Amino acid sequence: MSVTKGKQEQGLGVRDEMEVQEPPLYQVLLHNDDYTSMDFVILVLEHVFRKSMPEATRIMLNVHQQGIGVAGIYPREICETKIAIVRELARKNAFPLRCTMERIE
Repeated sequence: MSVTKGKQEQGLGVRDEMEVQEPPLYQVLLHNDDYTSMDFVILVLEHVFRKSMPEATRIMLNVHQQGIGVAGIYPREICETKIAIVRELARKNAFPLRCTMERIE
């Protein structure tokens, strides 16, 4: 008890309340192109982003019709990892699928 008291006297007291901030979130975006197959986009959405078949199909159609679609929302490090996985899968399958991230304000 005297050790804690001594620390508090030296200005090293323990704060009872800490401010916890959530990390900023980013969205992973898939971009449409003329070569990547719809089936491959669905496969990526199911396996990398853990989407159900109906949800993956909906997102793929957004990519196809709107030119872009949100694959998921995550903290920065997770986005970067998922983008790297998508790029590697696309490269191995000879598709030019573009995948980027954008901070959510």
